[in-house]
This record gives sequence, C-alpha cells and structure tokens, in this order.
Amino acid sequence: MNLRQITIKDQLELKKVYFDSIQSLDEKIYSKEQKRAWSSQAWNNLNFDKSITKGKGWLLSEQGIIIAFATRYPIDRIALFYCKGKFQRKGCGSKLLNKLEYEAKKEGLDSLSTEASLISYELFLKNEWKIIRKEKVIINNIFFERYKMTKTIRVN
Repeated sequence: MNLRQITIKDQLELKKVYFDSIQSLDEKIYSKEQKRAWSSQAWNNLNFDKSITKGKGWLLSEQGIIIAFATRYPIDRIALFYCKGKFQRKGCGSKLLNKLEYEAKKEGLDSLSTEASLISYELFLKNEWKIIRKEKVIINNIFFERYKMTKTIRVN
C-alpha cells in the first residue's frame, strides 16, 4: 500500500471510493435508503468538495488504484474517512488515522474532532478517541445516527 497526499486531480476517484465504501456497508447497520442518501453526498454536497480542495488529506493506493482516503477540514476536524469495501478491516483506516493525527501534532494542534459513523466509531475508540455524544442527523430526508468524537493529541 502506498500512502500519499491528496491532490485536486484525485477528486473523481475519491468520490468513487466514497460511493463504494458506503454501498458496501452491511444492511443490518445501514438500510438501502440510508446508503443511497449518504452516498449521493459525494455529488450533492459542497462540503464534500471543500473537504478535498481546501482540506488536508491522505490516500492509500494499491497498484495505482486509490483504495482509501481521509481528510481534515477544517484543520482540526476529520471530515472524510473512507475505504473501498473489499479493503475494509485490513489496516487502511488505522494507517490513515495515524497519519492524520501525526500531521496534526506536527502542525501544533492540541486536539481533533470528528463525526463518526456507526461503523467507524469503533476504530476511533480503539485509537483512544472519546465519544462526546451520539447525534441524530438528517441527510436527504433520511435519519442517521453518528458519534461526535474528540481526541487530545498534544499533552503539554
């Protein structure tokens, strides 16, 4: 697996990873309707594009194909964190999370926050993130639950 910084040229491929990641989720956790509403955000949500074009992010590729990515936008928030279905549970998320935390520390940030899905929150917990609260949000008129989370990355 190769790790490199995201560039604007990656935008379309990142949308494909995002879509694949969501569509491959277990329907016991997210219904077809939820997956449809959520995955459409790659094309319908300006914040998605901002997270890629204005944020700082990293991607993992294998044989030149992007398989996972993560971004910080604004700088102290993990905004996007996705991995293609067939590469999930193989260490991609841990690699990306460690890189994002390392870069944030290097930049002098004290903490990071995120809104984690019912899937990804377990990875964050395993990496010493704390749940602030469970939230309910609406995406394209469909209800979702997620976790507002934070981690102190710098100890003075």
